[in-house]
Amino acid sequence: MVLKTTGEIELMDEANRIVHEVLDGITERIEPGATTAELDRFAEAFIRGAGGVPAFLSYRGYPATLCTSINDVIVHGIPDETPLEAGDIIGVDCGVLYKGYYGDAARTYAVGDISQQARKLMDVTRKSLDLAIQVIEPGTRLSDIGHVVQSHVEEFGFSVVREFVGHGIGVALHEDPQVPNFGQPGRGPMLEAGMVLAIEPMVNAGEPGIKVDADGWTARTTDGALSAHFEFSVAVTESGQRILGRSQPAVA
Repeated sequence: MVLKTTGEIELMDEANRIVHEVLDGITERIEPGATTAELDRFAEAFIRGAGGVPAFLSYRGYPATLCTSINDVIVHGIPDETPLEAGDIIGVDCGVLYKGYYGDAARTYAVGDISQQARKLMDVTRKSLDLAIQVIEPGTRLSDIGHVVQSHVEEFGFSVVREFVGHGIGVALHEDPQVPNFGQPGRGPMLEAGMVLAIEPMVNAGEPGIKVDADGWTARTTDGALSAHFEFSVAVTESGQRILGRSQPAVA
């Protein structure tokens, strides 16, 4: 685990600010009839215009700037020209490389009016992220993060994906440690000031299992149930935590 200096965290804050500006821009573009390919073209142009590089494009062969995951797709959905439909939910994951440092965040959006179950799933997933961030401070055990997520999610009858987890981030998109969204509390290494973690609950409305499409990327729920995904990159500080790329605290 590589601890970051104050200066490195500031650069990561700038990288994540670009990410959140992209996600804000996508908020304005999510509507029935829009395509994920259109969102992807917007994101790439914005990132390059801000002096960044799309972090996901060509990463391990991935073919796009964004991951766009609709309804039963958990993560790594590839943008295409299929129009979004009213009632869909779509998870959008974005990464940026800026001045040698990475930013990474994700949000799930509603397309028009959505079902009560879909709204509940989105709200519970986002709240689990907020609760996880609240426990981040020096001395917290790594597994405490996942325990908080799992406890909150299962209270509402949803399930946490096991195969995909959060991660450290810095000069590489994925660094140690892995940050599961499940587990028993009080285990693993203690958090230290200077660590930066991408915290990203992935929550299914049904069973936790996944299956991957023939494209080798698109990961879906095994039972066809909806899935939601939210993510922040978070720096551990002497006084607690700092959500990178956000000018205002995002913890409810």
